[in-house]
Amino acid sequence: MDKRLNRPAEAGYTMAEAIAEAKRCLHCKVPQCRKACPISNDIPDWVHELSMGNLGAARAIINNRSNLPAVCGRVCAHERQCEGNCIMGKKGAHINIGKLERFVADFDTEMGLTHESIVEKDRGRVAVIGSGPAGLTVAGVLARRGFDVEIFEMEPEPGGVLMFGIPEYRLPKAVVRGEVQKIRQLGVRITCGTTIGPDLTVDDLFERGFDAIFMGTGTGKPRRLDLPGAELDSVRQAIYFLRRVSLYNSGLISRAEVPVKPGEKVYVIGCGNTAMDAARTAKRLRAGEVTVVYHRDIDHMSALRAEYDDAVKEGVKFMWNTSLLEIHPGAEPGSMESITVDCAGERVELPADKVIMAVGSRPASRIVSTTRGIEVDDKGYVITRDVPYGMTTRKGVFAGGDVTNRPATVVHAMHDAQQVAEAIATYVDAVNLMRKIDNNPN
Repeated sequence: MDKRLNRPAEAGYTMAEAIAEAKRCLHCKVPQCRKACPISNDIPDWVHELSMGNLGAARAIINNRSNLPAVCGRVCAHERQCEGNCIMGKKGAHINIGKLERFVADFDTEMGLTHESIVEKDRGRVAVIGSGPAGLTVAGVLARRGFDVEIFEMEPEPGGVLMFGIPEYRLPKAVVRGEVQKIRQLGVRITCGTTIGPDLTVDDLFERGFDAIFMGTGTGKPRRLDLPGAELDSVRQAIYFLRRVSLYNSGLISRAEVPVKPGEKVYVIGCGNTAMDAARTAKRLRAGEVTVVYHRDIDHMSALRAEYDDAVKEGVKFMWNTSLLEIHPGAEPGSMESITVDCAGERVELPADKVIMAVGSRPASRIVSTTRGIEVDDKGYVITRDVPYGMTTRKGVFAGGDVTNRPATVVHAMHDAQQVAEAIATYVDAVNLMRKIDNNPN
Protein backbone atom coordinates (compact mmCIF):
# COMPACT_ATOMS: atom_id res chain seq x y z
CA MET A 1 0.00 0.00 0.00
CA ASP A 2 1.19 3.51 -0.80
CA LYS A 3 2.42 4.94 2.52
CA ARG A 4 1.52 8.45 1.37
CA LEU A 5 -2.16 7.52 1.23
CA ASN A 6 -2.65 7.50 5.00
CA ARG A 7 0.07 9.90 6.10
CA PRO A 8 -1.56 12.12 8.79
CA ALA A 9 -2.16 15.70 7.73
CA GLU A 10 -0.98 17.04 11.09
CA ALA A 11 0.68 15.53 14.15
CA GLY A 12 -1.08 15.77 17.50
CA TYR A 13 0.21 17.38 20.69
CA THR A 14 2.46 15.81 23.28
CA MET A 15 1.34 16.15 26.90
CA ALA A 16 3.68 19.08 27.50
CA GLU A 17 2.57 20.84 24.31
CA ALA A 18 -1.11 20.36 25.11
CA ILE A 19 -0.80 21.77 28.63
CA ALA A 20 1.28 24.72 27.40
CA GLU A 21 -1.32 25.52 24.73
CA ALA A 22 -4.18 25.19 27.23
CA LYS A 23 -2.49 27.65 29.59
CA ARG A 24 -2.75 30.32 26.90
CA CYS A 25 -6.56 30.35 27.28
CA LEU A 26 -7.88 33.52 28.97
CA HIS A 27 -10.97 31.73 30.33
CA CYS A 28 -13.19 34.59 29.17
CA LYS A 29 -16.26 35.52 31.22
CA VAL A 30 -18.31 35.56 28.02
CA PRO A 31 -16.55 32.91 25.92
CA GLN A 32 -17.13 33.51 22.22
CA CYS A 33 -15.69 30.07 21.45
CA ARG A 34 -18.55 28.39 23.31
CA LYS A 35 -21.12 30.64 21.64
CA ALA A 36 -19.77 29.68 18.22
CA CYS A 37 -19.82 25.93 18.94
CA PRO A 38 -22.99 24.30 17.52
CA ILE A 39 -23.21 21.96 20.53
CA SER A 40 -22.25 24.69 23.07
CA ASN A 41 -19.22 22.76 24.26
CA ASP A 42 -17.96 24.18 27.57
CA ILE A 43 -14.60 24.91 26.00
CA PRO A 44 -13.01 27.27 28.57
CA ASP A 45 -13.91 24.89 31.42
CA TRP A 46 -12.33 21.78 29.96
CA VAL A 47 -9.36 23.71 28.59
CA HIS A 48 -8.77 25.05 32.12
CA GLU A 49 -8.84 21.52 33.55
CA LEU A 50 -6.40 20.42 30.87
CA SER A 51 -4.07 23.33 31.70
CA MET A 52 -3.78 21.88 35.23
CA GLY A 53 -3.23 18.36 33.95
CA ASN A 54 -6.69 17.14 34.99
CA LEU A 55 -7.35 14.99 31.92
CA GLY A 56 -10.18 13.03 33.48
CA ALA A 57 -12.06 16.18 34.49
CA ALA A 58 -11.51 17.70 31.05
CA ARG A 59 -12.92 14.58 29.37
CA ALA A 60 -15.91 14.53 31.72
CA ILE A 61 -16.82 18.12 30.80
CA ILE A 62 -16.51 17.38 27.09
CA ASN A 63 -18.63 14.27 27.60
CA ASN A 64 -21.56 16.39 28.77
CA ARG A 65 -21.94 17.80 25.25
CA SER A 66 -20.21 15.49 22.81
CA ASN A 67 -20.31 11.77 22.08
CA LEU A 68 -17.57 12.04 19.43
CA PRO A 69 -14.76 14.34 20.68
CA ALA A 70 -11.95 12.48 18.91
CA VAL A 71 -13.85 12.96 15.65
CA CYS A 72 -14.80 16.59 16.26
CA GLY A 73 -11.23 17.41 17.25
CA ARG A 74 -10.14 16.35 13.79
CA VAL A 75 -12.88 17.24 11.31
CA CYS A 76 -14.89 20.13 12.78
CA ALA A 77 -14.82 23.46 10.95
CA HIS A 78 -12.84 25.05 13.78
CA GLU A 79 -11.79 28.08 11.76
CA ARG A 80 -15.43 29.01 11.21
CA GLN A 81 -16.61 28.10 14.71
CA CYS A 82 -14.74 28.00 18.03
CA GLU A 83 -11.25 28.95 16.90
CA GLY A 84 -12.53 31.55 14.48
CA ASN A 85 -14.22 33.35 17.38
CA CYS A 86 -11.46 32.96 19.98
CA ILE A 87 -10.54 36.37 21.41
CA MET A 88 -6.86 35.45 21.10
CA GLY A 89 -7.35 35.32 17.35
CA LYS A 90 -7.38 39.12 17.29
CA LYS A 91 -3.68 38.90 18.11
CA GLY A 92 -3.19 36.33 15.37
CA ALA A 93 -2.81 33.37 17.73
CA HIS A 94 -6.13 31.70 18.58
CA ILE A 95 -6.15 28.76 20.97
CA ASN A 96 -5.86 25.51 18.99
CA ILE A 97 -9.09 24.14 20.44
CA GLY A 98 -9.46 21.34 17.89
CA LYS A 99 -6.02 19.87 18.60
CA LEU A 100 -6.63 20.15 22.34
CA GLU A 101 -9.96 18.32 22.10
CA ARG A 102 -8.30 15.67 19.96
CA PHE A 103 -5.53 15.29 22.56
CA VAL A 104 -7.95 14.87 25.46
CA ALA A 105 -10.10 12.36 23.56
CA ASP A 106 -7.12 10.32 22.34
CA PHE A 107 -5.55 10.27 25.80
CA ASP A 108 -8.87 9.10 27.24
CA THR A 109 -9.05 6.25 24.73
CA GLU A 110 -5.42 5.19 25.25
CA MET A 111 -5.54 5.34 29.06
CA GLY A 112 -9.16 4.25 29.54
CA LEU A 113 -10.08 7.24 31.71
CA THR A 114 -13.81 7.10 31.02
CA HIS A 115 -15.75 4.42 32.88
CA GLU A 116 -19.44 5.15 32.56
CA SER A 117 -21.92 3.00 34.42
CA ILE A 118 -24.53 1.35 32.25
CA VAL A 119 -27.90 2.84 33.13
CA GLU A 120 -30.81 0.42 33.56
CA LYS A 121 -32.69 0.29 30.26
CA ASP A 122 -36.26 0.65 31.50
CA ARG A 123 -37.64 3.76 29.74
CA GLY A 124 -38.39 2.23 26.34
CA ARG A 125 -36.90 0.80 23.15
CA VAL A 126 -35.58 2.92 20.29
CA ALA A 127 -34.29 1.78 16.89
CA VAL A 128 -31.67 3.96 15.22
CA ILE A 129 -31.20 3.64 11.46
CA GLY A 130 -27.65 4.59 10.44
CA SER A 131 -24.47 4.84 12.48
CA GLY A 132 -23.06 8.13 11.27
CA PRO A 133 -22.66 11.22 13.50
CA ALA A 134 -26.41 11.71 13.97
CA GLY A 135 -27.18 8.06 14.68
CA LEU A 136 -24.32 7.61 17.13
CA THR A 137 -25.28 10.82 18.94
CA VAL A 138 -28.93 9.83 19.34
CA ALA A 139 -27.90 6.36 20.51
CA GLY A 140 -25.44 7.74 23.06
CA VAL A 141 -27.81 10.34 24.49
CA LEU A 142 -30.73 7.92 24.84
CA ALA A 143 -28.63 5.05 26.22
CA ARG A 144 -27.33 7.34 28.97
CA ARG A 145 -30.94 8.18 29.83
CA GLY A 146 -32.16 4.64 30.29
CA PHE A 147 -33.38 3.68 26.83
CA ASP A 148 -32.70 0.32 25.20
CA VAL A 149 -31.17 1.30 21.84
CA GLU A 150 -30.31 -0.78 18.80
CA ILE A 151 -28.54 0.67 15.74
CA PHE A 152 -29.14 -0.82 12.29
CA GLU A 153 -26.33 -0.19 9.78
CA MET A 154 -26.24 -1.28 6.13
CA GLU A 155 -22.43 -1.36 5.90
CA PRO A 156 -20.32 -4.23 7.27
CA GLU A 157 -18.91 -1.91 9.95
CA PRO A 158 -20.48 1.00 11.87
CA GLY A 159 -19.43 4.63 11.47
CA GLY A 160 -21.27 5.77 8.36
CA VAL A 161 -19.63 8.73 6.66
CA LEU A 162 -17.01 8.82 9.42
CA MET A 163 -15.81 5.37 8.40
CA PHE A 164 -16.41 5.37 4.65
CA GLY A 165 -16.59 9.02 3.58
CA ILE A 166 -13.67 10.80 5.28
CA PRO A 167 -10.11 9.84 4.29
CA GLU A 168 -7.90 7.93 6.71
CA TYR A 169 -5.30 10.69 6.85
CA ARG A 170 -7.92 13.15 8.16
CA LEU A 171 -9.83 10.75 10.37
CA PRO A 172 -8.09 7.45 11.16
CA LYS A 173 -10.49 4.53 11.22
CA ALA A 174 -9.04 3.40 14.55
CA VAL A 175 -10.33 6.68 16.02
CA VAL A 176 -13.84 6.02 14.67
CA ARG A 177 -13.77 2.48 15.99
CA GLY A 178 -12.73 3.79 19.40
CA GLU A 179 -15.66 6.22 19.51
CA VAL A 180 -18.08 3.52 18.36
CA GLN A 181 -16.79 1.20 21.08
CA LYS A 182 -17.59 3.82 23.72
CA ILE A 183 -21.17 3.94 22.41
CA ARG A 184 -21.33 0.14 22.65
CA GLN A 185 -20.08 0.31 26.24
CA LEU A 186 -23.20 2.30 27.10
CA GLY A 187 -25.23 -0.80 26.27
CA VAL A 188 -26.10 0.10 22.68
CA ARG A 189 -26.42 -2.86 20.32
CA ILE A 190 -25.27 -2.45 16.70
CA THR A 191 -26.54 -4.70 13.92
CA CYS A 192 -24.50 -4.32 10.71
CA GLY A 193 -25.21 -5.59 7.22
CA THR A 194 -28.90 -4.78 7.54
CA THR A 195 -30.52 -2.24 5.21
CA ILE A 196 -33.78 -0.80 6.45
CA GLY A 197 -36.17 -0.87 3.52
CA PRO A 198 -35.08 -3.94 1.58
CA ASP A 199 -34.16 -6.16 4.57
CA LEU A 200 -36.43 -4.81 7.31
CA THR A 201 -39.10 -2.15 6.99
CA VAL A 202 -40.09 0.50 9.52
CA ASP A 203 -43.27 -1.50 10.11
CA ASP A 204 -41.15 -4.56 10.91
CA LEU A 205 -39.24 -2.55 13.53
CA PHE A 206 -42.45 -1.42 15.22
CA GLU A 207 -43.67 -5.01 15.19
CA ARG A 208 -40.46 -5.98 17.00
CA GLY A 209 -41.52 -3.77 19.88
CA PHE A 210 -39.62 -0.52 19.33
CA ASP A 211 -41.40 2.51 20.76
CA ALA A 212 -39.73 5.00 18.40
CA ILE A 213 -37.45 4.98 15.38
CA PHE A 214 -34.77 7.48 14.41
CA MET A 215 -33.67 7.91 10.78
CA GLY A 216 -30.07 9.15 10.56
CA THR A 217 -29.35 7.83 7.10
CA GLY A 218 -27.60 10.89 5.67
CA THR A 219 -27.41 11.71 1.98
CA GLY A 220 -25.84 8.73 0.30
CA LYS A 221 -27.18 9.28 -3.21
CA PRO A 222 -24.85 11.54 -5.24
CA ARG A 223 -26.14 14.35 -7.40
CA ARG A 224 -25.34 14.01 -11.09
CA LEU A 225 -24.65 16.57 -13.76
CA ASP A 226 -26.60 16.12 -17.00
CA LEU A 227 -23.67 16.45 -19.39
CA PRO A 228 -22.56 14.64 -22.55
CA GLY A 229 -20.26 11.80 -21.50
CA ALA A 230 -21.29 11.82 -17.83
CA GLU A 231 -22.36 8.18 -18.13
CA LEU A 232 -18.83 6.94 -18.91
CA ASP A 233 -17.20 4.47 -16.50
CA SER A 234 -14.30 6.90 -16.14
CA VAL A 235 -16.64 9.35 -14.42
CA ARG A 236 -17.00 8.51 -10.73
CA GLN A 237 -18.79 10.09 -7.82
CA ALA A 238 -16.63 11.37 -4.96
CA ILE A 239 -18.68 9.38 -2.42
CA TYR A 240 -18.06 6.17 -4.38
CA PHE A 241 -14.37 6.96 -4.88
CA LEU A 242 -13.70 7.67 -1.19
CA ARG A 243 -15.60 4.55 -0.15
CA ARG A 244 -13.52 2.40 -2.51
CA VAL A 245 -10.34 3.83 -1.04
CA SER A 246 -11.63 3.08 2.46
CA LEU A 247 -12.37 -0.51 1.47
CA TYR A 248 -8.89 -0.78 -0.06
CA ASN A 249 -7.35 0.55 3.17
CA SER A 250 -9.26 -2.10 5.10
CA GLY A 251 -7.95 -4.85 2.82
CA LEU A 252 -11.41 -5.67 1.50
CA ILE A 253 -10.66 -4.88 -2.16
CA SER A 254 -7.51 -4.77 -4.29
CA ARG A 255 -5.71 -1.67 -5.56
CA ALA A 256 -6.96 -2.49 -9.06
CA GLU A 257 -10.53 -1.88 -7.85
CA VAL A 258 -9.79 1.72 -6.85
CA PRO A 259 -10.86 3.96 -9.76
CA VAL A 260 -7.77 6.20 -9.90
CA LYS A 261 -4.53 4.79 -11.30
CA PRO A 262 -0.96 6.12 -11.00
CA GLY A 263 -0.09 8.74 -13.57
CA GLU A 264 -3.67 9.59 -14.57
CA LYS A 265 -4.94 13.12 -15.20
CA VAL A 266 -7.82 13.60 -12.78
CA TYR A 267 -10.36 16.42 -12.64
CA VAL A 268 -12.49 16.93 -9.52
CA ILE A 269 -15.71 18.88 -10.12
CA GLY A 270 -16.84 20.95 -7.13
CA CYS A 271 -15.06 22.77 -4.32
CA GLY A 272 -16.46 21.64 -0.98
CA ASN A 273 -14.61 19.64 1.67
CA THR A 274 -15.57 16.38 -0.07
CA ALA A 275 -13.93 17.69 -3.24
CA MET A 276 -10.78 18.50 -1.25
CA ASP A 277 -10.81 15.00 0.25
CA ALA A 278 -11.19 13.44 -3.19
CA ALA A 279 -8.46 15.59 -4.75
CA ARG A 280 -5.93 14.98 -1.98
CA THR A 281 -6.72 11.27 -1.93
CA ALA A 282 -6.16 11.08 -5.70
CA LYS A 283 -2.78 12.77 -5.27
CA ARG A 284 -1.85 10.29 -2.56
CA LEU A 285 -2.80 7.50 -4.96
CA ARG A 286 -0.05 8.91 -7.22
CA ALA A 287 -2.33 10.38 -9.88
CA GLY A 288 -0.16 12.27 -12.36
CA GLU A 289 -2.09 15.53 -12.13
CA VAL A 290 -5.14 16.47 -10.06
CA THR A 291 -7.15 19.61 -10.81
CA VAL A 292 -10.21 20.95 -9.02
CA VAL A 293 -12.68 22.63 -11.39
CA TYR A 294 -15.02 25.17 -9.80
CA HIS A 295 -17.57 27.47 -11.40
CA ARG A 296 -16.99 30.29 -8.89
CA ASP A 297 -13.89 31.91 -7.35
CA ILE A 298 -11.87 31.03 -4.24
CA ASP A 299 -13.85 33.41 -2.03
CA HIS A 300 -17.06 31.50 -2.71
CA MET A 301 -15.86 27.92 -2.23
CA SER A 302 -17.59 25.98 0.53
CA ALA A 303 -14.40 24.15 1.52
CA LEU A 304 -12.49 25.36 4.55
CA ARG A 305 -9.51 27.52 3.69
CA ALA A 306 -7.29 25.16 5.69
CA GLU A 307 -8.44 22.24 3.52
CA TYR A 308 -7.67 24.25 0.39
CA ASP A 309 -4.22 25.21 1.71
CA ASP A 310 -3.41 21.57 2.49
CA ALA A 311 -4.56 20.52 -0.99
CA VAL A 312 -2.28 23.12 -2.60
CA LYS A 313 0.65 21.90 -0.48
CA GLU A 314 0.08 18.39 -1.81
CA GLY A 315 0.15 19.56 -5.42
CA VAL A 316 -3.55 19.89 -6.26
CA LYS A 317 -4.25 22.52 -8.95
CA PHE A 318 -7.33 24.73 -9.20
CA MET A 319 -9.29 26.18 -12.11
CA TRP A 320 -11.55 29.00 -10.90
CA ASN A 321 -14.59 30.41 -12.70
CA THR A 322 -14.61 27.26 -14.82
CA SER A 323 -17.53 24.96 -15.68
CA LEU A 324 -17.45 21.44 -17.09
CA LEU A 325 -19.32 21.29 -20.41
CA GLU A 326 -18.61 17.89 -21.97
CA ILE A 327 -16.67 14.66 -21.47
CA HIS A 328 -15.24 13.05 -24.59
CA PRO A 329 -14.95 9.25 -24.74
CA GLY A 330 -11.68 7.49 -25.48
CA ALA A 331 -10.90 4.53 -27.70
CA GLU A 332 -11.51 1.90 -24.99
CA PRO A 333 -15.09 1.27 -23.76
CA GLY A 334 -15.92 3.50 -20.79
CA SER A 335 -12.69 5.49 -21.03
CA MET A 336 -12.31 9.21 -21.69
CA GLU A 337 -9.93 11.16 -23.87
CA SER A 338 -10.59 14.74 -22.81
CA ILE A 339 -13.02 17.20 -21.28
CA THR A 340 -14.29 20.53 -22.52
CA VAL A 341 -14.67 23.36 -20.03
CA ASP A 342 -15.87 26.94 -20.10
CA CYS A 343 -13.01 28.90 -18.58
CA ALA A 344 -14.03 32.54 -18.09
CA GLY A 345 -16.13 32.47 -21.23
CA GLU A 346 -13.66 30.52 -23.37
CA ARG A 347 -14.16 26.89 -24.44
CA VAL A 348 -11.05 24.86 -23.67
CA GLU A 349 -10.42 21.16 -24.32
CA LEU A 350 -8.16 19.38 -21.82
CA PRO A 351 -6.74 15.83 -21.90
CA ALA A 352 -8.26 13.74 -19.09
CA ASP A 353 -8.33 10.20 -17.76
CA LYS A 354 -10.80 10.46 -14.87
CA VAL A 355 -13.48 12.86 -13.66
CA ILE A 356 -14.63 12.77 -10.03
CA MET A 357 -17.94 14.47 -9.32
CA ALA A 358 -18.19 16.23 -5.95
CA VAL A 359 -21.29 18.33 -6.54
CA GLY A 360 -23.36 17.24 -3.55
CA SER A 361 -25.68 14.41 -2.61
CA ARG A 362 -29.26 13.74 -1.58
CA PRO A 363 -31.12 11.13 0.47
CA ALA A 364 -31.76 7.66 -0.89
CA SER A 365 -35.39 6.53 -0.97
CA ARG A 366 -35.00 3.01 0.47
CA ILE A 367 -36.96 3.77 3.64
CA VAL A 368 -39.64 6.17 2.43
CA SER A 369 -40.43 3.98 -0.57
CA THR A 370 -41.16 0.99 1.69
CA THR A 371 -43.04 2.85 4.42
CA ARG A 372 -46.42 4.55 4.38
CA GLY A 373 -46.75 7.96 5.97
CA ILE A 374 -43.22 9.41 5.74
CA GLU A 375 -43.40 12.46 3.49
CA VAL A 376 -40.46 14.10 1.72
CA ASP A 377 -40.05 17.41 -0.07
CA ASP A 378 -39.46 17.82 -3.81
CA LYS A 379 -35.74 17.13 -3.34
CA GLY A 380 -36.23 13.94 -1.37
CA TYR A 381 -35.44 15.33 2.12
CA VAL A 382 -37.58 13.99 4.96
CA ILE A 383 -40.13 16.49 6.29
CA THR A 384 -40.11 16.86 10.07
CA ARG A 385 -42.04 18.83 12.70
CA ASP A 386 -40.80 21.39 15.18
CA VAL A 387 -42.97 19.89 17.96
CA PRO A 388 -42.03 17.24 18.83
CA TYR A 389 -38.75 18.21 17.25
CA GLY A 390 -37.66 15.91 14.46
CA MET A 391 -40.80 13.78 14.21
CA THR A 392 -41.71 12.91 10.64
CA THR A 393 -45.24 12.76 9.28
CA ARG A 394 -45.33 9.15 10.53
CA LYS A 395 -46.08 8.92 14.24
CA GLY A 396 -43.15 7.59 16.24
CA VAL A 397 -40.64 7.97 13.41
CA PHE A 398 -38.08 10.75 13.86
CA ALA A 399 -35.32 11.98 11.57
CA GLY A 400 -32.27 14.20 11.90
CA GLY A 401 -28.96 15.04 10.33
CA ASP A 402 -28.38 15.43 6.62
CA VAL A 403 -31.45 13.40 5.65
CA THR A 404 -33.57 16.40 6.73
CA ASN A 405 -31.37 18.94 4.93
CA ARG A 406 -30.57 20.84 8.14
CA PRO A 407 -26.92 20.19 9.12
CA ALA A 408 -23.82 20.91 7.05
CA THR A 409 -21.03 19.38 9.15
CA VAL A 410 -20.43 16.56 11.62
CA VAL A 411 -20.94 18.80 14.64
CA HIS A 412 -24.11 20.35 13.19
CA ALA A 413 -25.49 16.85 12.66
CA MET A 414 -24.64 16.07 16.29
CA HIS A 415 -26.41 19.22 17.52
CA ASP A 416 -29.50 18.41 15.50
CA ALA A 417 -29.44 14.83 16.75
CA GLN A 418 -29.18 15.93 20.38
CA GLN A 419 -32.37 17.96 19.98
CA VAL A 420 -34.14 15.03 18.32
CA ALA A 421 -32.98 12.67 21.10
CA GLU A 422 -34.58 14.96 23.70
CA ALA A 423 -37.83 14.90 21.72
CA ILE A 424 -37.74 11.10 21.38
CA ALA A 425 -37.29 10.72 25.13
CA THR A 426 -40.25 13.00 25.82
CA TYR A 427 -42.39 11.23 23.22
CA VAL A 428 -41.67 7.71 24.47
CA ASP A 429 -42.25 8.75 28.09
CA ALA A 430 -45.64 10.19 27.06
CA VAL A 431 -46.58 7.07 25.11
CA ASN A 432 -45.68 4.82 28.06
CA LEU A 433 -47.66 7.03 30.44
CA MET A 434 -50.74 6.79 28.22
CA ARG A 435 -50.34 3.00 28.11
CA LYS A 436 -50.33 2.87 31.90
CA ILE A 437 -53.44 5.02 32.06
CA ASP A 438 -55.22 2.86 29.48
CA ASN A 439 -54.26 -0.31 31.35
CA ASN A 440 -55.32 1.12 34.71
CA PRO A 441 -58.43 3.21 34.02
CA ASN A 442 -59.29 3.41 37.71
